[in-house]
Amino acid sequence: MAIKHNITVSLDRALLKRLRAIAAGRGLSVSGLLADKLRVVTADDTAYESARRSAVAMLKDGLQFRGARITDRESVHERSRMR
Repeated sequence: MAIKHNITVSLDRALLKRLRAIAAGRGLSVSGLLADKLRVVTADDTAYESARRSAVAMLKDGLQFRGARITDRESVHERSRMR
C-alpha cells in the first residue's frame, strides 16, 4: 500500500457542508471523495497528454488524403501552380 500524505485545503463553510453530504451519500469521507476526484483529474490529464503527443506525431508524419501523404498546406490546395 502506498504511503499517504496529508494536505491542508481551505474551503468555505457552505462548500464543506455540501461536500460532507455528497461524501456521506457515497459512503466516503471528504478526504476519500477528494482523493477519488484528484485521481480522475490526473488520469484525464495523462490521457490528454498521450493523445496530444499522438496527434503531434501524426501531424509531423503527414496525413493521408486521397491516397497521398499530405505534409504541407500547399500540396493540399495546389497553390504552388497558381504562382
